[in-house]
Amino acid sequence: MQLKTRILGIDSGGKAIAFLNKNDADEIGIRASGRITLKIGKRSLTAIVNITTSVRRGFIGINEEIKKHLGLKQNSIVEIEIATFPKSLQSIHNKLTGRRLGFDEISEIVRDVVQGSLNENEISAFVTALSLQGLDLDEATGLALAMVDTGKQLDLGKKIVVDKHSIGGVPGDKTSLLVVPIIAAMGLTIPKVSSRAITSAGGTADRAESLMPVDLEIPEMEKVVKKTNGCLVWGGSLDLAPADDIFVRSEYSLYIDPLLLPSIMSKKRAVNATHLVIDIPTGRGAKMQTIGESDFLAKELIELGRRLGIHTQCILTNGERPVGFALGPALEAREALAVLMNKSFVPDLVDKVCHIAGGILEMAGRKNGYQLAREALRTGKAEKKMREIIGLQGGNPKIRLEDLNAGDEKYMVRSKNSGEILWMDNLSLIEIARAAGAPKDKGAGIIFNKKFGDDVHQGDVVYTIHAEKPRKLSRAVELLSDMEPIGIGKSYEMFIHKIKESTVIKRSFTIER
Repeated sequence: MQLKTRILGIDSGGKAIAFLNKNDADEIGIRASGRITLKIGKRSLTAIVNITTSVRRGFIGINEEIKKHLGLKQNSIVEIEIATFPKSLQSIHNKLTGRRLGFDEISEIVRDVVQGSLNENEISAFVTALSLQGLDLDEATGLALAMVDTGKQLDLGKKIVVDKHSIGGVPGDKTSLLVVPIIAAMGLTIPKVSSRAITSAGGTADRAESLMPVDLEIPEMEKVVKKTNGCLVWGGSLDLAPADDIFVRSEYSLYIDPLLLPSIMSKKRAVNATHLVIDIPTGRGAKMQTIGESDFLAKELIELGRRLGIHTQCILTNGERPVGFALGPALEAREALAVLMNKSFVPDLVDKVCHIAGGILEMAGRKNGYQLAREALRTGKAEKKMREIIGLQGGNPKIRLEDLNAGDEKYMVRSKNSGEILWMDNLSLIEIARAAGAPKDKGAGIIFNKKFGDDVHQGDVVYTIHAEKPRKLSRAVELLSDMEPIGIGKSYEMFIHKIKESTVIKRSFTIER
């Protein structure tokens, strides 16, 4: 069948999607989510079909991906025929039935995902199959390699390239903003590629963006790293392991995370990291709630790293409460900068940073890594390096603490009784900060006046919610009537709280990259 093109001006995130009139679709014998091949001259492309009444009979609506790939114009004549389903669908079916996948099958699935040959339902089926049936280390290795091969790679020509990663889930974890300048100041190369928030109140890229632009292209990133030894950039503009970003969307909507291992390690392989330290926050409210779970995950990450040629170590850290006193992009960036400037000492943040940075330094052959990291902070070497990075990434290298402001709208939460801080609910605190506008509103978030173990008197301010817009502050405050994010009482008290009626239990789920 020949049809005229109607350019719709729709960008579908890399997928080739065509829109057919119902009558034309019936004549061809195609249904929604089926596939057709568009041909013009010697060029052809397979596209996923949507059925609509907004496209007239005799026309085919095309998105920007089809237009660019085939070089089409308005009213171009294209030949349409039904395409065969991708062979990777059989492999997905095999995984759903419990069969182990080989490398060639995995590569074909990942390639079809990146090329847009699989629709959302089919990708979700694959992610679900991995969650239900599990994936062994051979499959995880194959997925990581396939995800790297279908994207770009960073080659700095260095013998040693170090990196750090956190599996996430802990609010206020601004450690990368300090680890990167410490490591770079010590002469090691650390090209830190980070994500924006997925379920948190701020990803590392969101925090760093309060200080400097982070959406660099690979040549710009290389320039920064070669001049300063480090960078803090957003991975979304780099096309490193692009299949991971597609998989994450399905994982997030399904509240599952079966691709954690290959997702982490593919990004590190893509920047050609040789040495890697992974932070595994552990405890109530974290992804890994017991030391046993964390130890098992660490062993798998280390083995996967070995197979990929990355010397990997894992550090278990306390994941039961926020890191530092600030939660939200600009608030966290200000706290990190204050520590770098020696204007503030945040014990838990500094301790965590120095353990991670120290671990990296020792992997690279240095001795007394913890002390070296502390010294880089004390002497201002880390601050000087961070300002170099900020300047080369297009930010203001002379940025001051006063330039990083909290939202003007605020609400102080006071203690209703005296005692001490017994626990802090990470997920509830994240939900409050997101309701206040974080991470989109950089000045939104929470400032803690009290932390775990601190004494509290009735009427004391425990924390302050900041927002940039009154309606978002109101939305955050409304949440307080349904939750108790911080527990205050006597250390000997056994009572937590009372439940008087059946309530809907919210699913707790964190996914960060």
